[in-house]
Amino acid sequence: FRDNESYEVVAFTATQIPDIDDKLYPPALAGKLYPNGIKIYPESDLKDLMIKHEVDQVIFSYSDVTHEYVMHKASLVNSVGADFVLMGAKQTTIKTEKPLVSVCAVRTGCGKSQTTRAVIKALKAKGKKVVSIRHPMPYGDLEAQKIQRFASIDDLKKHNCTIEEMEEYEPHIAMNSVIYAGVDYEAILREAEKEADVIIWDGGNNDISFYDSDKHLAIVVVDPHRPGHELTYYPGETNLHLADVVVINKIDTSDFENILEVRENIQSVNPKAKVIDGASPLSVKDYHMIQGKKVLVVEDGPTLTHGEMEYGAGVVAATKFGAAELVDPREYAVGTIADTFTKYPEIGTLLPAMGYGEQQMKDLETTINATECDVVVFATPIDLTRIIKINKPVVRVEYDLQEIGEPTIAQVLEDF
Repeated sequence: FRDNESYEVVAFTATQIPDIDDKLYPPALAGKLYPNGIKIYPESDLKDLMIKHEVDQVIFSYSDVTHEYVMHKASLVNSVGADFVLMGAKQTTIKTEKPLVSVCAVRTGCGKSQTTRAVIKALKAKGKKVVSIRHPMPYGDLEAQKIQRFASIDDLKKHNCTIEEMEEYEPHIAMNSVIYAGVDYEAILREAEKEADVIIWDGGNNDISFYDSDKHLAIVVVDPHRPGHELTYYPGETNLHLADVVVINKIDTSDFENILEVRENIQSVNPKAKVIDGASPLSVKDYHMIQGKKVLVVEDGPTLTHGEMEYGAGVVAATKFGAAELVDPREYAVGTIADTFTKYPEIGTLLPAMGYGEQQMKDLETTINATECDVVVFATPIDLTRIIKINKPVVRVEYDLQEIGEPTIAQVLEDF
């Protein structure tokens, strides 16, 4: 819609992610038609905004929600007389001349990150220059975040990254791999193309890829811990239809019946896709510290909140290595962490590593330090003790993708 005189964008609305619903989409990004920028409002204001601005169309453009949720929004929009629009790849993807490997998923928390790392390792082993581009995480100054390049830990400080951002960028840096992010996705792509033989799209949530290419391998990750979600969440089901390769992750910790259901659903939607069986085995150096102890488990935040997972790798590790008790952090939660438990009451007896801003990081630190436990088990993609100070012993859980049998990531990339 930028620089398109056929449309007037009157507002953005935002939900799901904290503290982004009171900002301005800046003039420098909005283009020549919007010298004052475009205001961002809470989604709860949607109906009033439609009436006030006599809106003709509402474009739905966020992810990881049920099909039913989408249609409730559509019903609201239609009741005010406007069109409800779901935009497809022709309108929303940017073309690259470089070979493109996209890693997407049917839900948040399926295991995209470890799949992306496996893709990078396989391509680098072939001598390819690989540059990744991460799905946007616009939590700060949007204009300053137009184009971000991360190649060192210092770059995380330079760009004032939140915990959520560091969790996605730091593993790439640790592999001596470059990753871009930001807000202006055409400008980001053009910069990345200058130093890449192959572009990796590192997706977020269950969004479809922002990019396309005549040489495009679409890898989509599914999760047998949540069987059936591959058919009932938007736009994850779209990804399943688009997949060249489907990775069934977490086979090692899933029930056989759930794995079978996921296989049948893949076959019903996309029988031509290659299917890779995968696991995410745990690596815990100090596992002996867990046995017989009262443990506070800290898991990846988005996986527990809008991802709706009731447990993650931390709970699996605590159970496997004989924790005496999982401590419920809710009575110790403060500030924005307490608000998170109120918004997502199904989280239960573990702590989401929420850190969308400085205050939330402080609230997370205070909550952890106040919780009465023997050991804190971190199952987040980064070492949080580098960012927050913990007054208790810490055990870190790490995990990578492990293919089971054939085909493997390396084999499908060789074919590609």
